[in-house]
Amino acid sequence: MEKRLVKVGLMGFGTVGTGVYRIIRAHQEDLRKQTGLNIEIHRIFVKDIHKERGISTPTGMLTNNIDDILYDHDIDVIVEVMGGIEPTKSYILTALKEKKHVITANKDLMALHGAQILSTAQANGCDVFYEASVAGGIPILRALVEGLSSDRIYKMMGIVNGTTNYMLSKMSKEGMDYQEVLAEAQALGYAESDPTADVEGHDAARKMAILSTLGFRVAMNLDEVDVRGISSVTKEDIAYGKSLGYELKLLGIAERSNNKIEVSVQPTMVHKSHPLASVHDVFNAVYIYGDAVGETMFYGPGAGELPTATSVVSDLVTVVKNMKLGTNGLGVVAPYIEKLLKSDEEKYSKYFLRMIVEDQRGVLAKVTQVFSDHNISFKQIVQQPYNGGQAEIILVTHTSTKADMDQVMKKMESIDMIHHVKSCYRLEGGAK
Repeated sequence: MEKRLVKVGLMGFGTVGTGVYRIIRAHQEDLRKQTGLNIEIHRIFVKDIHKERGISTPTGMLTNNIDDILYDHDIDVIVEVMGGIEPTKSYILTALKEKKHVITANKDLMALHGAQILSTAQANGCDVFYEASVAGGIPILRALVEGLSSDRIYKMMGIVNGTTNYMLSKMSKEGMDYQEVLAEAQALGYAESDPTADVEGHDAARKMAILSTLGFRVAMNLDEVDVRGISSVTKEDIAYGKSLGYELKLLGIAERSNNKIEVSVQPTMVHKSHPLASVHDVFNAVYIYGDAVGETMFYGPGAGELPTATSVVSDLVTVVKNMKLGTNGLGVVAPYIEKLLKSDEEKYSKYFLRMIVEDQRGVLAKVTQVFSDHNISFKQIVQQPYNGGQAEIILVTHTSTKADMDQVMKKMESIDMIHHVKSCYRLEGGAK
């Protein structure tokens, strides 16, 4: 007998979980027209079935026993929006072994254990989709897996954290300092009371690990992503960057050349001519470079109940369509390319530096000599008075290796006439 009803087990009933429930309940006719099947939430796993959630559910739908979800043979698909690593990982692996398809919004889990989850899904003929784990309502993962699957992606740059993008946008537009804008972001609910995961780049790093794993087909580990946050960014850095034609953004950068990969998250000066420079406030964007497609950008809301829930339900529609066609599990591609990471001698970039020096003859010549000794030339040099017999030098370099720049920074610390290198940022965009 042909299947007419797909039953879903929902793990987690917080902000995103209730959003998923509302969408499925409200869009029954649309979902049936898209998939040819009826879709219903069958059971919902919660820690506390008596908690007030502001939404009504049928009697008996809520359960605090995970076995009611994992071992119910009527449930076809698991939607995981509870978060965390354990026991969530164990639940998902069990669900896959029970031949249940899985949809998750869990970026932490997929960044750390995505390769294992995908391999388990592949072995059991199950779908695993996780579009909502990276950029909320932006369909970037589906684009990488489906729309760009025949292309060879060689670079991805992403603004994938709305909190830090909001903060840097306010600092740029209104000249606010870091602590002031952080307090405002917390008051508005954009930043947590402990903002470390956002402002130190850890959230963005997890998303870039997922993107690079999918885009490059390698098993990228989270600890292989170089991470630097925005807590040391000053409004002066942003103002000087703007005066030279750049906007400061927290960028995730994944790049492949000569079959070697580098992945990082860092504050980056993006030239105003690049589309990412105009992405402001809490919006996210991912910019893709491919051999065939050239350059393309995906832009939209990166978080929120309905954008994230919409991505989850979109994944659910794909799973149900695959069920109808009998193609579940065929689209799951576990990482299969050997991972080769670039050394610092193989990582190339342009840089922006700002330093405080003695305001005396010969200092600029000394600075220039240090860079020249390490094969780094300049595109722009600006020198102006600072405080009490000091001067401020702003430099924009031509392309150099990270290894050479690290040596320059180390050398600067030993020169008495150079008081302090206040900032050093990677540059993206603009003329080659």
